[in-house]
Amino acid sequence: MKTYYPVSLDITGKRCVIVGGGAVAERKAERLLACGAQVVMVSRMLTPQLEKQKKANAIEHIDADYDKQTLRGAFLVIGATDRDDVNAQVSRDARSLRLLVNIVDDPDRCNFILPSLVQQGDLSIAVSTGGKSPALARKIREDLQRLYGPEYERMLQIMGSVRKKILARGHASEANKAIFEALVHSDILQAIREKNRIRVKKIIRDASGIEMDVKL
Repeated sequence: MKTYYPVSLDITGKRCVIVGGGAVAERKAERLLACGAQVVMVSRMLTPQLEKQKKANAIEHIDADYDKQTLRGAFLVIGATDRDDVNAQVSRDARSLRLLVNIVDDPDRCNFILPSLVQQGDLSIAVSTGGKSPALARKIREDLQRLYGPEYERMLQIMGSVRKKILARGHASEANKAIFEALVHSDILQAIREKNRIRVKKIIRDASGIEMDVKL
């Protein structure tokens, strides 16, 4: 039984090749683009949305049948065609080139799998079932989306700003930690939900001594 090692990758500017041009490939491209990757599509056809991205130079398109040479220089590879034989070849070729490879819905042909993701700004919560039940991963993701709403995105932005100001004071790490803990365990989230700007500012001031302009 495989045990996967969770990791978050910086793929900014990295060449990421997707073999396929259908709806599934489109979804994979969207996530890679959101993370700043250089996305290359290998397919004879593209969805209308991928065609738009091609015309906008957001993606590179290799209008050809799959060939191992298209993987040269890639950082990671995703196989997203509707042909089992092509997906199998993509997996073999990528592994032979020592590349990261994911074949959609086929964990046995992957050396990494993609979790179901809940995202609120810079907050990312990944859910993985080790490839055993994508349906369960989706359900858990939907449950988490209801629990962790857009107020968490705003709170993380605020915490990031407060953290910079606190660290700039040069105090001991234990003292700083106490401030951060006080903030995250306060009722600041509820104040953000209520868009109570005055209350949010007071919570920050009481916990840290920092006067900060807050936009909700």
